[in-house]
Amino acid sequence: MTEEMFDVVDSFDRVLYQAPRSVVHAQHWLHRAAHIFVFNSRAELLVHRRSATKDECPLLYTSSASGHLAAGEDYEPAAVRELQEELGLVSPLEFLTVLPAQGADTSYEHSGLFRTMTDDEPCFDPGEIESGEFLPLDEVARRVVASPELFTPCFRVLLAWYLQKFGLTT
Repeated sequence: MTEEMFDVVDSFDRVLYQAPRSVVHAQHWLHRAAHIFVFNSRAELLVHRRSATKDECPLLYTSSASGHLAAGEDYEPAAVRELQEELGLVSPLEFLTVLPAQGADTSYEHSGLFRTMTDDEPCFDPGEIESGEFLPLDEVARRVVASPELFTPCFRVLLAWYLQKFGLTT
């Protein structure tokens, strides 16, 4: 199997060159990821617990779906792909922002954040996700404050931005 290739980017999210995933991660080079917050009609956020086999942050809770952008890929196509691959969902996405890379707190990734609303039942990819559940946003926020170590650093950054921008409503 061929190793994934990523765009290595600068602090302004401009592509510099491409490199293999393992090298990008080992060198802590800046690269890109897309995150999706999936809400249901009850305004509950889907959070999932990462698979034990993940190479980074295994068994921690994180965004509804997320993943790296492949070399040459833009944020929105990556978000559509990750939503389908990880959750088996197809739903219109709303682009919210790209948060700049903040070192280890964002896994050296510029993070494109999207949201969607659907009541379709997610079908979790077992290679990516151990479990998941819809929770009220205030409950997610409470859990992050009570036990931040149970959540990926990047999710904590994204959630803090989201709550500052939109509050506890969707």
